[in-house]
Amino acid sequence: MTVGELVKVLGGKLVQGSAQWMVDGVNSAALACPSDVVFAEDATAAAKALASQAGVVVLRAGNPELYGQAHCIVEADQPRMWFALAGKLLNPLPPPSGIHPTAVIGQHVDIGENVSIGPNVVVDGYAAIGDGTRIEAGAIIGEGVGIGEFCHIYPRVVIYAGTTIGNWVVAHAGAVLGADGFGYVRDAATGAYTQFPQQGTLVIEDDVEIGANSTIDRGALKETRIRRGTKIDNLVHIGHNCDIGEDVIIVSGTGISGSCTVGKGAVIAGQVGIGDHAHIGPGVILGGQAGVLSGKTVTNEGLRPGTVLWGTPARPLPQVLREIALLGRLVRRTKKSKIKPENPDQES
Repeated sequence: MTVGELVKVLGGKLVQGSAQWMVDGVNSAALACPSDVVFAEDATAAAKALASQAGVVVLRAGNPELYGQAHCIVEADQPRMWFALAGKLLNPLPPPSGIHPTAVIGQHVDIGENVSIGPNVVVDGYAAIGDGTRIEAGAIIGEGVGIGEFCHIYPRVVIYAGTTIGNWVVAHAGAVLGADGFGYVRDAATGAYTQFPQQGTLVIEDDVEIGANSTIDRGALKETRIRRGTKIDNLVHIGHNCDIGEDVIIVSGTGISGSCTVGKGAVIAGQVGIGDHAHIGPGVILGGQAGVLSGKTVTNEGLRPGTVLWGTPARPLPQVLREIALLGRLVRRTKKSKIKPENPDQES
């Protein structure tokens, strides 16, 4: 593509260089070549980008005296976002490969146009696969599963029967979507456990990405729902009946128990643990290894925007740091009080 074509699609303003300059990728300043795009969001990064071999530098408006003459310069309000979107445009999807001869396709499966189905894929009956979707080797698509357009299902993903997946969804290798939730009823007389019915559904809305080996359970009697734009890292577990809001970030090692809700735009860092029936409000940020107890509600009410909640139970990080400092002082005072004063009159 040319720089001019990128600007036409992504916006921004080409303030230096030719609109016909050809680019074929994005890169870091250290590794860039003349056909690459790099970006900078501050003065230090801009200096490195402008000293690189990149053909195109994307940065915020200002300081034109630094630009020199060696680059095409694009000014954008959000250089990182512009760069990321350019990376997608410059790395288009591979052409469709059709259905591999080793794939097993059940009865009454509805397959759209330009679909790719790889080796040893199993698609059970009554499933539907939208236009442009890619399903890679060894994936299992259960009976009645609906997959939207331009999805990418990586190798060995397992999608249980009845799951519904929207458009532009990515599920990385080994993800398991729609398995039974962990719900049991205990016999008070014998102590034996019987599974509570796990007959609900899983709905994954548009533009969701699910990391490798992550698992999302179906609802028990209703649905589990992952809303539009949410990004889930590797090795995350989401239990049955959960409702995860739009544009949520969930980082590796997090476990969310059943019947929880997470509000729009929340950020849940690595190894966070959330008990059942808990409610995380919109925009809440839970720091790494934070814990939310069962049935609790955590919100940003009364807090500055961007406040991180940490610890177990999760509470504002400044409060936790004050508690830790206070505890440290108490420990030191206790140690001092246990040291007996020396008696100068005591005989040796």
